[in-house]
Formats: sequence, C-alpha cells, structure tokens
Amino acid sequence: MDLNFSQEEIAFRDEVRSFLDTRLPRHLADKVREGAHLTKADMQEWHAILQQRGWLASHWPKEWGGPGWTPIEKFLFENECAQAYAPRPVPFGTHMLGPALIKYGTEEQKRRWLPRMLDGSDWWCQGYSEPGAGSDLAALTTSAVRRTDERGECYVVNGQKIWTTLAQHANMIFCLVRTDPQAKKQEGISFLLVDMKTSGVEVRPIITLDGAHDVNEVFFTDVRVPAENLVGMENKGWDCAKYLLTFERTDIAGVGQSVAALSRLRQLAGTVHRGGRPLLQDPLFAARLARVEIELENMKTTNLRVLASAARGAAPGVETSILKIRGTEIRQEITSLNRRAMGVYARPLPEASPGDGQSPGLSAPQGAASAAAQYFNQRKLSIFGGSNEIQKNIIAKMMMGR
Repeated sequence: MDLNFSQEEIAFRDEVRSFLDTRLPRHLADKVREGAHLTKADMQEWHAILQQRGWLASHWPKEWGGPGWTPIEKFLFENECAQAYAPRPVPFGTHMLGPALIKYGTEEQKRRWLPRMLDGSDWWCQGYSEPGAGSDLAALTTSAVRRTDERGECYVVNGQKIWTTLAQHANMIFCLVRTDPQAKKQEGISFLLVDMKTSGVEVRPIITLDGAHDVNEVFFTDVRVPAENLVGMENKGWDCAKYLLTFERTDIAGVGQSVAALSRLRQLAGTVHRGGRPLLQDPLFAARLARVEIELENMKTTNLRVLASAARGAAPGVETSILKIRGTEIRQEITSLNRRAMGVYARPLPEASPGDGQSPGLSAPQGAASAAAQYFNQRKLSIFGGSNEIQKNIIAKMMMGR
C-alpha cells in the first residue's frame, strides 16, 4: 500500500488550508487554542459555515447533501482543521446518526431528518448509556412498549439515560430502548428517534470535574414516540447501534487532534525552562515525549491503512476498536505532558484566579489557564464510546476467536 498522498489529494489539502485561512473566524480559533468553553452559538456558527461550503457532513454521499469525499480526503480535512484550531462539529447528528439513517432508515426518514441536520433545524444528542448499562450497553433497561392510541401506533418509553452530551441544547435524541424484555440482551433492543419536547422528557445537568456542563441525565416518563420514528426493524436496533459506534469510536480516536496537540506541546517544551534549560532537554520528559510521538506515528499509519481499505469498499471492523484504544491513550498522555510542561501556571481548579500558582513577574504560557481542566476532562476518553477494556474484549473475540 502506498502511504504517500497523490497530487490530487495534496491539491485538496491546499484547498482546505485556503478555506480555513479565509473562513475560520478568529474568535472561534482563539477559543479552541485556549481550550475555552464553546457556547451553543459558537458551535452553530461553525456548523453554518461548513454547511455553506458543503463540507459539514463529511461522511455522507453527495446524493444526501454530503461532499462525497474519499476516506483520505476526510482524513486530510480533519487533520487540517485540527492544525488550524477549528472547532470540531457536534458529531451526534451529521457524523453519527446521519450515516446510520442513510444505511438503515426508510426513504421517508431520510427525506425528513437529513436536511434538518444540515440546516441546523435539529440538534441531536445520543441516548445510549444508563446508570446500570455503560460499558455493558446491552444491559440497558429503558423500555419501549408498542401501543395503539387515538393518534395511531406509538411506543411508550420509560427509563433513564446518563452522560448525555449536550442534551441541554438538543431538541432531538436517538435512543436505544428495550422492546422485548424476554429476548437475549442484544436481540431485544430497538433504535428510536425521540422529540425532546415531548411530555415526560426531563433533562438534569451533570457538572464534571473540570467545572463544565457538557453532560446530563435524561429521564423518560410515559413518553409517547410515533412508531414511524423506529429506525430499522423492531428488536434489531443493536445492528444500527454497532454501525453508528464505528463512526463514534473513530472520531474519539482523534488522530488529527493528537497530531496538532503534539506539535504544540513540542513547541511549548522548547520554550519552557526547568533548572536553567529547556524542558525538551530533561531526560525523563524527553523520553515520554518521544514515546508518545512514536505511538502516534504508528497510529497514523494504521489509520491510513484503514482508510485505504475503506476506499476499496471494505467495511470497518476491529480496526475501529484498535484506533479507539490507542487514540484515547495517546490523547490522554499528551494532556498529561502538557500539564507538566505548564508547571505552576496550570490552574488546578477552573475557578482559580489568573494569578493562582504563578510566580511574580513571569507570564503564563499560552493555554495555561485550561491545561489542568483539559487534563481532567480527557480522563473520560478511555471510558466513553465503549470503554477500552470492552474494546480489548471485542478485539480478542474478533481476531482470536476468544
């Protein structure tokens, strides 16, 4: 396999760079650079800019409003966005549900929901994890009972979801629900689209260790969902869920984000001094930096192999689990090294004042205010999207038959 980019791919990369130079708002790039919290308005602004260019739904074919990119072009786009400090588009609609609907949805569902994802009419969130069903997602207990009422066929949903990212902004949620409590765990699950404004839906915030409000609890009490909001076949929602998770896990791996973050970390370590010399010359720090750099280069090669395979029509399989494990471990190590490089300038708590822990007469490195918060926040990477321990079980079963 040739891992070098073709002339056409290099030209596409240059086109992306030109677009980012001219269309990426400076205030959004500055926020991403500093690790600052992005508001709903910030995310909607970048969503609209990408959609205007036709580059929002990078996984989608042209017939449904996507750019029709090859896997390599998608990789190049994400890598350049990370280098330019562009916000990552909210993934739940266009990056996750969209491809699942294109594969499993009816024509009516595609015509109804896909355009609304693109124009921003709907903000989606993901209803998978539950208090007793996180890593073992198939143990979920949120129920959906099919009934007929004066308005027709529907499902009545009762239960709870947790760690629901950005549910406070969402008007729609795609949910895994149990429609056959007597079936084996994976065989009794269905995939439903639920309007968050429906009576009986309640969202409660969860404030994480970094002080941010990104995740929530969502409660369902006798929530009526029209039967036409079932995606795929009843009791076969696990197939749809697994397909969607391949996109989520690849996104979590964040190859482009790691490449950009490592480049910034190396620059920082060359300017910060410890004991009268640059941190890059500290043997222990340099060894850890070299190790993560080698691991990232290996993962980049693996990612390109997966992309080349996908370009030939192969379906993603165990490779997504491998990328998820290595990608999240690398991202966590980079944030750990970044916090160490910031030293006393890294605020230990989000509410700390700008001068806390800083030495008089010295200026803090760029990004110091968010270094500790990012470190704490990234602890979740190896857990969500299917914990790394679960991914190792998947690899063992698929590759070694165990």
